[in-house]
Amino acid sequence: MSALNTRLTEMLGCRYPIIQTAMGWVSDANLVIATTRAGGFGFLAGATIPAEQLEAEIRKVIEATDSSSFGLNFHMFQENAAQCVDLAIQYRLRAVSYGRGPDRETVQRFKDAGVLCIPTVGAVKHAVKAVEMGADMITIQGGEGGGHTGGVPTTILLPQVLDAVDVPVIAAGGFSTGRGLASALAAGAEGIAMGTRFMMSSDSPTPKATLQRYLDTRDTQQIRVTLAVDGMRHRMVENPFINKLEAAGPVGRLWIALNSARKWKAQTGMTTGHMIKTFIRAIKDDPGATSQVIMAANQPVLLQRSMVEGFPDEGILPSGQVAAAIDRLQSCEELIREIADEAETCLQRLCQRMQHPPAEQADQHERIPA
Repeated sequence: MSALNTRLTEMLGCRYPIIQTAMGWVSDANLVIATTRAGGFGFLAGATIPAEQLEAEIRKVIEATDSSSFGLNFHMFQENAAQCVDLAIQYRLRAVSYGRGPDRETVQRFKDAGVLCIPTVGAVKHAVKAVEMGADMITIQGGEGGGHTGGVPTTILLPQVLDAVDVPVIAAGGFSTGRGLASALAAGAEGIAMGTRFMMSSDSPTPKATLQRYLDTRDTQQIRVTLAVDGMRHRMVENPFINKLEAAGPVGRLWIALNSARKWKAQTGMTTGHMIKTFIRAIKDDPGATSQVIMAANQPVLLQRSMVEGFPDEGILPSGQVAAAIDRLQSCEELIREIADEAETCLQRLCQRMQHPPAEQADQHERIPA
C-alpha cells in the first residue's frame, strides 16, 4: 500500500491516512479502538467525556490496542481542559486536536512530551496562526463538514492552506469514499479526516433510532446550516426541533431555549422559577442575544438527547452533507479497508494514465496539422 504511505501515517503511526474525528458523545473508547485496530487513527472526544471517566477511557484504548497511537480532542474553554492536557502528556498520546487552541506554553509542553498538535481550522488565516503557535499538522474542515463549520468548501480551502503553510495538511469535510481519499492525496493533502462516516458505522455508540434518522436522510438539502442554535454556523440534519427554533421570533426562541433548559434541569440547573425570572429580565434587555447564550449552554444536553438518549426529534443532529450519500452501516474495519482499496485503485489508475496516454488521444494528436 505504498501509495497510501504519507507523512501522516509516518507521524501518527497508523497504517492508512484516515482519521476518525472527535464527535461529541460518539467518539468513545470503543470507536477509537475499532478505528485503531482497522489501521486508522482515532480521537477521543474529551469535551463530552465526564472528567471522572476520562482517564479510564484513555487506559481502555491503550490496554485494548497495546498502544498510545491515538489522540485526544479538547477545548481550552472546557472546565477540565488542564486535565486533558495533563493526561495526554502523562500517557504520551500520539496527538491532540482542538479548535480554539492552547497558548504557546501549553503547545511547548506537548512538544516536549512528543505529543503532536493537530488543530482543526476553517479558514486560511487560522491555519497560518496555528502553525505560528507551533502546530505540527493542520486539519482543514470545509463547509461541507458537520457541526460548527465555516463557509468555504473543501475544494477551495485545501489548496489555499497548502499554499499558505509548510506543515502536513489533512482534509476534512465531504469525505466518505476511497475516491475522496485519492483526490485529497492527489491535491497535496497527507490524508483525510471523517466524522459523519464513522458516526454512521456499526461501531458507533449512537442509538439505533438516531442512526436510522441519518440513514433516512437522502437529500443534501435536509443537511443544512442553521444559525438558530447559538448564532454560529452549524450544519445539521433538519428536524422538528430546529424547524421550530428557526420559525420562532426572538421572544419565542428565548422561550424555547429556557424551556429546553428547564426540561433537563438536572443537567442545566434551570428551575421553573429561574426560567421565569430570566425570561422577564431578557424581555427587557435583548431576548435574541439571551436565547443564543442559553442555547449555547444547552447544546451539550441537546446533543446528548439525540446522540445518547435516542430522541432525534428533541435534540440536534450535527452532520456533514456526506450523510445523504451513506446508505449502510459498516464496521470500522470494513469501512477503512474499502476506502483504502478504492483509493489505491484510483491512484494506480491515475499513474497509468500519466505513463500510458490513451491510444486515441495519441492518434488524435498526430492528426492535428502543424
